[in-house]
Amino acid sequence: MPMSHSSKSLADARAIHAHLSRSRLAADAFLLNSLVHLYCRCGAVPNARGVFEGMPDRDTVSWTSLIAGYAQNDMPAEALGLLPDMLRARCRPNGFTFASLLKAAGACGDRVVGEQIHAFALKYSWDEDVYVGSALLDMYARCGQMGMATAVFDRLDSKNAVSWNALIAGFARKGEEETTLMTFAGMQRSGFEASHFTYSSVFSALAGIGALEQGKWVHAHMIKSGEKLAAFVGNTVLDMYAKSGSMVDARKVFDRVDQKDLVTWNTMLTAYAQYGLGKEAVAHFEEMRKCGIQLNQITFLSILTACSRAGLVKEGKHYFDMMKDYNVEPEIDHYVSYVDLLGRTGLLNEALVFVFKMPMKPTGAVWGALLGACRMHKNAKIGQFAADHVFELDPDDTGPPVLLYNIYASTGKWDDAARVRKMMKGTGVKKEPACSWVEIENSVHMFVADDDTHPNAAEIYRMWEEINMRIRKAGYVPNTDYVLLHMNEHDRETKLQYHSEKIALAFALINVPSGATIRIKKNIRICGDCHTAFKYVFKVLEREIVVRDTNRFHHFSNGSYMNSADWRMGAGKEHGISSSIQEVQLLNRDSLIGNAHGISFFQIALINISAFLWGLQHIWELTLFHDICILLSVECILKFWLKTSFVHLTFVVL
Repeated sequence: MPMSHSSKSLADARAIHAHLSRSRLAADAFLLNSLVHLYCRCGAVPNARGVFEGMPDRDTVSWTSLIAGYAQNDMPAEALGLLPDMLRARCRPNGFTFASLLKAAGACGDRVVGEQIHAFALKYSWDEDVYVGSALLDMYARCGQMGMATAVFDRLDSKNAVSWNALIAGFARKGEEETTLMTFAGMQRSGFEASHFTYSSVFSALAGIGALEQGKWVHAHMIKSGEKLAAFVGNTVLDMYAKSGSMVDARKVFDRVDQKDLVTWNTMLTAYAQYGLGKEAVAHFEEMRKCGIQLNQITFLSILTACSRAGLVKEGKHYFDMMKDYNVEPEIDHYVSYVDLLGRTGLLNEALVFVFKMPMKPTGAVWGALLGACRMHKNAKIGQFAADHVFELDPDDTGPPVLLYNIYASTGKWDDAARVRKMMKGTGVKKEPACSWVEIENSVHMFVADDDTHPNAAEIYRMWEEINMRIRKAGYVPNTDYVLLHMNEHDRETKLQYHSEKIALAFALINVPSGATIRIKKNIRICGDCHTAFKYVFKVLEREIVVRDTNRFHHFSNGSYMNSADWRMGAGKEHGISSSIQEVQLLNRDSLIGNAHGISFFQIALINISAFLWGLQHIWELTLFHDICILLSVECILKFWLKTSFVHLTFVVL
């Protein structure tokens, strides 16, 4: 029995079952319980249920084994359904029973059922058991009840790595990035070593806010701990670098991940799509095919998105048709991407015909993609037709009326634009003001258009006026088509010059050290004129700039804009009506992980010394990033001086 349990061989389990049935021990409760457990570990839950139903006498172990089997094999509803029968059979649940039931409740996301099981655990005095407590807090975390999860965690007399990981993962899933990092720091201070589960959750949280410097610190911590870059954690590291605007580092991570799985390949492909690197995405996709990777819906969605954003119509059509060769049935998201692909390249009539030929009823998202393309190419006729369908299918969506207004305004149809605006006012549609922000030494500086509220506003405006003169001499001409207000040309040009991303850029040029990449985030799509201006800023000042908006990354470096197809620049307007309304959550993160800029003056002096002390010559060859080596070097020499732990250095001293 133990040998088969280890191998999880269903054939062996059935052979043992047959042998046991013919023996004089066929009714032995201990062996039958072991057989139920064995079948569950092999994934054969129906066989386990058959053995369970045939048992002459069932005890707590019998019920718990089957409940755990259902919970471990993604059948949570069946696991929860056994509890009433177990209680009616007068079998008293134990800690393992409650842990399995709570796991099932968390998988269902059913907070009410979870609270009922919590009440049972209290009744039977199992709530303070470390394993039940860990399962309890994981259940609340999976149900999004982080207040209850924290309360359960605080009451645990004996916390372990499982309980810490459950809490960290819960905060990461809920999008509470700051709290995730603070909890990670607390785990380290409490003496628990981070595992690949811990790092995966932390990197996921950092990816959500694009915190590159903090991500590098955590990556350095992971390297120092000896954690290998296996696929499970490597995928989240890759995703973190990609979403933090460091595509070069993301590619380096991909190349060094051990035993890449489908998620690894898809994450890299998605990153190429986010950056609009169509040719690189196509090459990556073809490499996946050559390597025999089993392509799935996410793979095709990513390559279609990449082709759409790069204007690769021929390739996009080819890959859409290829889906049937891999037995992948197109879902609504694939149709949305295909309509976007045709629409962005101006094939609006073909896109409209494709929508009518869809084998399923087009959703608001499909018509919305066509509407967005009409905004890009100023086609009011098809745009109105698409907008009418969106209004009917998704009347609560605030984006379509905004897009329709932009179409009419950009084509000079001010009467129609006024009609749409009146409709928006009547339905309560409001636009969030566009804003851009820059993080400088763990402080977030946010700007809106024509912003004069910053303490250094005068200096910022002087900087932008200087930049504006220099880029005009280099050939920049303001494109007043991106001002959607009925005013004269001079006023349009004036309005255009003080968009939030331009003000943020001027602020960053003042405060970001020379040679460092400037990273700007915006809550809607970047304005097309600002996009053009940023290209000239790079040309004149030779400063690498990365802009992350709601749609993608825009990377200005190496003498040209990495995402070369300027025709794709959409309708994100900062004055008048924006093409996308999204609420921005500004994060004011404190310096709990430290700041690389704050220690930059140590770097040159400490690299050689710390390499000698810690053997970093070998690490220098193996690590992915120069910055990580510097971070490790600083930590090592400070540890040598202060005789303290990495945790306290990272989260307290720095």
